[in-house]
Order: sequence, then structure tokens, then C-alpha cells
Amino acid sequence: MINRFIFVSLVLFICASCEVSPKPINYGSDGCHFCSMTIVDKQHAAQIVTKKGKAFKFDAVECMMNHLKDVDTASIALYMVNNLQEPGELIDAQKATFLISKEIPSPMGEYLSAFKSRVEAENIETENNGKLYSWNELLTRFKVH
Repeated sequence: MINRFIFVSLVLFICASCEVSPKPINYGSDGCHFCSMTIVDKQHAAQIVTKKGKAFKFDAVECMMNHLKDVDTASIALYMVNNLQEPGELIDAQKATFLISKEIPSPMGEYLSAFKSRVEAENIETENNGKLYSWNELLTRFKVH
């Protein structure tokens, strides 16, 4: 009976630890997986989660994009980016619209920001100039395979 309890508990623990979902970013203490800088900017952070549930956190979308050049993207389940309009809110990068504008600095100097909707991005782009990108266009710009 006790062995069965231990076995069931272990299986539940393993399943819970491999959950494929974004993990909280601890701003001010978590480090960027790509450049090792401390993640402090709640408007530009990003995260990928593998199909096994391992999360990699980044201080900027550009760090995530550069990291993607060196990994098998088939192993990635989630691509998440912070929404510039709602600091700290992670959104699906594949559905986001991105803006590169010299008027909006990002932590690593690419001036790259993400938005939940194209309309939000267009409104900010109108005020700040720049160029809009879809997820696939951003992959091409950063030469991610």
C-alpha cells in the first residue's frame, strides 16, 4: 500500500514538473539565458518553453531570437514575449505583432517591442515611426532557421 502511494506520488510529481506552460519571470533576479543580464524590463522580456516543460527566460526579444539560431526549434512548444502595452504580461509571440522603432529602446539595443494586436502596434508605430513585423517576418529578419 505504501509503495503504491509512493509510486503514484512520484508519477504525479514528474507530470507536474514537466508541465508545458510559461514560468513566472522574477524581475530583478532572473538572468537572461542568452546574455546573462538580469531581467528587469517588464516590457521587453521573453521566454521559450520546450516540449518537455523547461523554460528559458530572456531580458529582450532580440536575445530570444538570437538564441533560436542555435537550437532545434522543433523542440520548442511555446514562444512568449512581453506585451509593451501591459508590462509583465506574456503573450504568444507567434500571434504578436512586433515593432522596431528607434523611439522605443529595448534592453539590447534592437529597439524591438511586441504587441498583443496589430491595431495596438499600428497605433504606436504611427506615433513613433518604425517598421512592423509578424512572427515569421521577425524570424526571417533574425535569420532563424
